[in-house]
Amino acid sequence: MSKTLGDLGERGIYRTLLTPRYQHVEGFGDDSAVLGRGLVASTDSCPTPLIEKLEPGISAFHEGWLLATINLSDLAAAGAEPLGLVVNYTLPATTTTEYFKQLMDGVDACAAKHRTQVVGGDLRDGKEKYLTATAIGWAEPRLSRRGAEPGDALLLIGDPGYLWAWAATREREDLPKQLRRRLWKRASRPKAQLKAGRLLAWKGLAAAAVDVSDGLYSSVRLLTEANGLGADLAGEIELDAELAKVCELAGLDSFALGQTWGDWSLLVAVHPEHLEDAILALKMAKIGVRRIGTMTDSHTELTVGGVEWTGVDQERFSERSWQGGGIEEKIRALQKNSSGSV
Repeated sequence: MSKTLGDLGERGIYRTLLTPRYQHVEGFGDDSAVLGRGLVASTDSCPTPLIEKLEPGISAFHEGWLLATINLSDLAAAGAEPLGLVVNYTLPATTTTEYFKQLMDGVDACAAKHRTQVVGGDLRDGKEKYLTATAIGWAEPRLSRRGAEPGDALLLIGDPGYLWAWAATREREDLPKQLRRRLWKRASRPKAQLKAGRLLAWKGLAAAAVDVSDGLYSSVRLLTEANGLGADLAGEIELDAELAKVCELAGLDSFALGQTWGDWSLLVAVHPEHLEDAILALKMAKIGVRRIGTMTDSHTELTVGGVEWTGVDQERFSERSWQGGGIEEKIRALQKNSSGSV
């Protein structure tokens, strides 16, 4: 009897079905496909945004914004300049024109924020809603998941923690109003780290890169597996100062909150001789950056302060998928994972 995709899990699918078939293709396994002549492309579908689950009835603008962000984030991991988005909308005939306008407004606004635009697409009717986009970019030189070496520093770039900070404290009456507004703004308008990816690629400062689309643990694992290395992380992650209050209220530490998903950060490995220049360049560009660990020569072993790190895992086609379980269950998992222990 044939196994199911659920039997294999995402990693098993990649290892046993995809790798034997496509490993000869340049860039296979990276966030973006390599088309040649400097062109790269990535395609992703948009799940129901967590922000929509937190705020039922919220404008479809947020779905559109997220659809664009998801795809542009893959270009960021390639160090690419975006050339455009091609969108594919399958919508029931009962969809209101207002919903469709809000959806397009979100995509267009996010694209404009990242200095690109929708250049084409497809619209069709169907019984269920499916939102997909393809981002096309130009990347020379190009960043890849491969190229890291033992001793490389791991940098987490962007503004991690905001989406789940909002999720964990949204119903608390003791959350200061100004902080509540800032959390909502950052959580509902995540940005792809295109500027950071381009900067590091053009200056030759990043050895390897991957976007943080499914949480930090998943991204660190992807980077170590691509390079046949391990990683040792620090026991805390430097977050924006305003998130300290969230950690206090929600019973989380900075490590737990910093390893969440939904903020579309970028994880890069940097050779030691380039570390100072990379951090300086990012800070000069007013891009958030913090060192969170080091690549090691222990084959795919992940540790925090030398102790095994099981992390808050995310694997599609498995019970570990972020798509399963409720929001409160995920928050409890983060609380349990504080300081990297499970």
